[in-house]
Amino acid sequence: MTSRLSNATIAKLPDAIATPRYDRGTVAPGIVHLGVGAFHRAHQAAYVDACLADGEADWGIVGVSLRSPDTRDALSPQDGLYALAVRDSAGEQLQVVGSILSLLVAPEDPSAVLAALTAPRIRIVTLTITEKAYLRAADGTLDEAHPDIVHDLANPGSPKTAQGFLAEALARRRAAGTPPFTVLCCDNLPANGATLHRLLVEFAKLRDVRLARQGDADLARQGDADLAHHIAHEVAFPSSMVDRIVPATTDADRARIANELGLDDAWPVMTEPFRQWVIEDRFPTGRPAWERFGVTMVEDVRPFEDMKLRLLNGAHSGIAYLGLLSGHATVDRAFADPAIRQFVDALWAEAIPTLPQDAGLDTTAYTAELGERFSNTALAHRAAQIANDGSQKLPQRIIASALECLEAGTELVHLTLVVAAWIAACAARGKTLPEGHFTDPLDAALTTLLGQQPPANETVTAVFELAGFAKDHAERQTLIELVAVHLVHLRREGPVLAFAALGIDSR
Repeated sequence: MTSRLSNATIAKLPDAIATPRYDRGTVAPGIVHLGVGAFHRAHQAAYVDACLADGEADWGIVGVSLRSPDTRDALSPQDGLYALAVRDSAGEQLQVVGSILSLLVAPEDPSAVLAALTAPRIRIVTLTITEKAYLRAADGTLDEAHPDIVHDLANPGSPKTAQGFLAEALARRRAAGTPPFTVLCCDNLPANGATLHRLLVEFAKLRDVRLARQGDADLARQGDADLAHHIAHEVAFPSSMVDRIVPATTDADRARIANELGLDDAWPVMTEPFRQWVIEDRFPTGRPAWERFGVTMVEDVRPFEDMKLRLLNGAHSGIAYLGLLSGHATVDRAFADPAIRQFVDALWAEAIPTLPQDAGLDTTAYTAELGERFSNTALAHRAAQIANDGSQKLPQRIIASALECLEAGTELVHLTLVVAAWIAACAARGKTLPEGHFTDPLDAALTTLLGQQPPANETVTAVFELAGFAKDHAERQTLIELVAVHLVHLRREGPVLAFAALGIDSR
């Protein structure tokens, strides 16, 4: 029986495998991370690991899962250690990452999470909780009626949501005279720091009003009085842009990694060589020296964020939905399809003019590098993984670019095909695609609507209403009509006719 990777067994690893170049016993936590999934472990945790190896021993990570205990159950017996496998066509390099010191599961013990968040030595809270976990309504504001938001307002001491934990922790720190931590959002939201800041202020205002109505003097003395003002004016929320492709780990990956390690690792992480992190440099209580290890510290992250969302993420969504409809299971196989490759090039040509023209962005080099990354056969990045949560992802990846094209009077037929392909792929589940092949927060309503298969224009109009796409925008109806034309083609002959209408030969 093979031993498990852990502090006690790490010395048994082969010399070719990189291991933490620091004494983990001397590392103190300085960061709490909400949403400790595979992306965080391949990205932020790896950057922090490099800082720890450089002697910055007060920036260890406390990982928090807001929902599932799976990551904790896999990594706690391993003392938080895991293998990071960097893969490309040349082969695979393994590194054991040691920056995660402990793991908590919020639903099991919210008080332990709050204790971690209120510890004075914690100076940064980072988040990768996915777009849907920010609990926004269709108009982008906080979904006040969401059951978890309602719960957190009624039970501030045992929250369920990121907003609830952040608000309660900041209130307790304020009452104790502890400076607030910096909140660093690392999710694919436009202006992610500002967006989270606005949502948290909205939540705190609701909380302030509730406490005032209750006349709860004890809670007010604990730091809740005018918490919204405190968060609005005294807590830093720098925006950031993150980029690294991280496919889901398979059982075959686990078996292969175990063979290379000579030890079992319950949850290794697969990734590509490329990585990027751009952060607005606003950290009142300090930060690791990330810039020593390739992180770009800037005053304004928006140009980098827009380029990544519209060129990488937008293309990823197009590849995923059109790939699934064309019978391709992975990104590299879909991108190798000449029709999809031609489509992506045209998609980029539409999106690039919507990017800031005075920010020094090298879109030619960027898209060339994306082409190489999408062609990485070693990753086997599943299209279904990217296809998840389209209603939450498409507004910033596709809809924003499409609206700017309409406003400028420029062509946008390829952008609108991505939206139609998402609708068609959702409708294909349980038919030409496996049922539940990918998921979306709107699945219940989408399944009912798409099962009736109303005419294309009615379908697209209803979907736009459900998802809140282009809400109140002057060009919304035009956008709906353009998407509907593509949906007609997809319904008749799938991507073949949709591509042919764009002058792309897919036969």
